[in-house]
Amino acid sequence: MATKAFKQEKIQEIKNTALKAKVAIVSDYRGLTVEEITDLRRRLQAEKGDFEVIKNTLAKIAFKDTEFEGLEEFLTGPSAIAYGFEDQVSPAKVLTRFVKEKKKTEIKGGVLDGRVLSLDEVKELSNLPSKEELYARILGGLNSPAGGLVFAINGVMSNLVRAVDEVRKQKEAAGA
Repeated sequence: MATKAFKQEKIQEIKNTALKAKVAIVSDYRGLTVEEITDLRRRLQAEKGDFEVIKNTLAKIAFKDTEFEGLEEFLTGPSAIAYGFEDQVSPAKVLTRFVKEKKKTEIKGGVLDGRVLSLDEVKELSNLPSKEELYARILGGLNSPAGGLVFAINGVMSNLVRAVDEVRKQKEAAGA
């Protein structure tokens, strides 16, 4: 049986992790092997996130008076939490994709910016483009008019060079 000091330490660890997170998504981990949990953890870590199997009672205490207090309603049965530390969308994408692949676990819900997310809202979140995709779209949108302008100016300059060359050829022909 865990000592009170050990429990306090675990509560503080959960709280510290939560304070760094931008999003937290609760899922059931029943039916997953250690290898599958490790695989999911590695996928989330690649996206600047993490996956942690937690004890519900300790998590409820740790989340008290934080923006993740709303997770309490999902902390029933075996629970694990996927955290996102930099991007709010990536953990939802990774977890949703993993659930579709394995068909052994399910997402319960989550919290984003202090707002409780239902299962459907987590799925909607997973369909949003990531920050990098949004940046690429914005830069593409900004670059497109500039590219068109460069192309147009280049066309005008090419036509000017051809016209000057034709004038030179006519003068050479007239002078010869």
